[in-house]
Amino acid sequence: MALLIFVHGAARVAAGGVAPFGGWLEAQGFPVGIAWAWGVTGYELVAPAFIILRRFVSVLCLGHVGILALGMVMVHLPNGWFVVGLGRNGMEYSVLLILCLLALAFVHWPRPHDERA
Repeated sequence: MALLIFVHGAARVAAGGVAPFGGWLEAQGFPVGIAWAWGVTGYELVAPAFIILRRFVSVLCLGHVGILALGMVMVHLPNGWFVVGLGRNGMEYSVLLILCLLALAFVHWPRPHDERA
């Protein structure tokens, strides 16, 4: 999961897509869209390293869920369910990523120590 997220942010940077992403965010009503775009991109580049190191996994996964959920509502939901085949750019992949991130967050959620052990 961490590598998939990292590659998403790295590809955006490599392709020069941060500024266009920021412009799109501004067109959607986000103030200072470029700052939001760099914030999301930075999160996609830094948080995966912490997830791989098993640090703050649950919180970081929930942050990614928030980013993906907003993207899903703004971009993918209007295009339907399917990413390819019966549709294009739909939300099925986002739903899968969100479910995987929630499972990862659950597995790494801090639990009180069992004193009987």
